[in-house]
Amino acid sequence: MSNEYRHILVAVDLTKDSHKVLERAAQIAERNQNAKLSIMHTLEPLGFAYGGDIPMDLTSIQDQLDEHAKQRLAEIADDRVPRENQHVLVGMPDTEIHRFAEENDVDLIVVGSHGRHGFALLLGSTSTGVLHGAQCDVLAVRVGKKGEKSAE
Repeated sequence: MSNEYRHILVAVDLTKDSHKVLERAAQIAERNQNAKLSIMHTLEPLGFAYGGDIPMDLTSIQDQLDEHAKQRLAEIADDRVPRENQHVLVGMPDTEIHRFAEENDVDLIVVGSHGRHGFALLLGSTSTGVLHGAQCDVLAVRVGKKGEKSAE
């Protein structure tokens, strides 16, 4: 697998499992002559979460969520991913991951997967969306402990 990948995008959900996903991507980057690593997290707009039913300006709350996500992403990225390659975007996760990958010549997207049972639950909703719309390779890294249940 040497020299296959030049730019690897790690899409994380900011949970403790994000470190494992980044670790796998970093190993692949190293085997590919230190391919460029980018890491991103996507926040869904608050208006999507509440369906626009709240008659108030949610801008300051969205800004606070954005700042918290940037801090958490920096903690996860540690010294492995330079600050300029750390991205917090607002939108639908699979759409933003695809857009970023296409605009930045990403040739591998690495995401976490909880490995649920059954075809419909194979990767989880975000991972499945990323897989089906990606124009490049996608690696789903198994996360979570065996038998552990978590919401995705």
